[in-house]
Amino acid sequence: MSTILLVEDNPHIMKINTRLLTLRGYEVLRAASAAEARDQLRWHPVDLIVLDVLLPDENGVELCRELKRQYPVPILFLTALSDNQNVVEGLRAGGDDYLAKPYDLEVFLARVEARLRASTEDRRYVVYGCLKLDTVSLAGYVNDRNILLTQKEFGVLRLLAQNAERRVSQDEIMREVWGTRSEKENRALWTLVSRLRKKLDGEESRLEIVSLRSGYLLEQL
Repeated sequence: MSTILLVEDNPHIMKINTRLLTLRGYEVLRAASAAEARDQLRWHPVDLIVLDVLLPDENGVELCRELKRQYPVPILFLTALSDNQNVVEGLRAGGDDYLAKPYDLEVFLARVEARLRASTEDRRYVVYGCLKLDTVSLAGYVNDRNILLTQKEFGVLRLLAQNAERRVSQDEIMREVWGTRSEKENRALWTLVSRLRKKLDGEESRLEIVSLRSGYLLEQL
């Protein structure tokens, strides 16, 4: 079940949207101000924020900028400010979508569903260059061709791709993928990285796993 935070100071709109989203199976958290929104986010993880611009204690656009620096959560603006300048400001502040009041309830629901769907897709895949890793099926693709990874190969490659162009230490790899460390596992990691290099080279990926100071780095050539 997805959790949605409604940041809205109009009690009538808050009531309507809460009921609408609850009936569709969402868990709804509510905040009537920027301060209340911060409190909710401090204690509750959410999947989407529906944010008004005209809040009693702060401008919603500025709040959006702040929240985007702290939380990887999509934000849908829902506000009476509808001219192009307001829309541009909201989107440039980090908003993922913008819907003006008055609004159609079915359109609102469709926007909510679209933002949640896009967010789920973003979390499912790790992409770097022509490499795409599916974190649900644990499959890896180079130029859309399956490179047939073992579970540990997938774990190492995902960790390197998530930290692309940054050195990842052997200790971090062993902790995240093996859950332990010994000389035996060190040799296993070296062998595994050699296999990954061959698989990437065989698909002309133009990706290279570089050995660097007791660690590895994934980069594009």
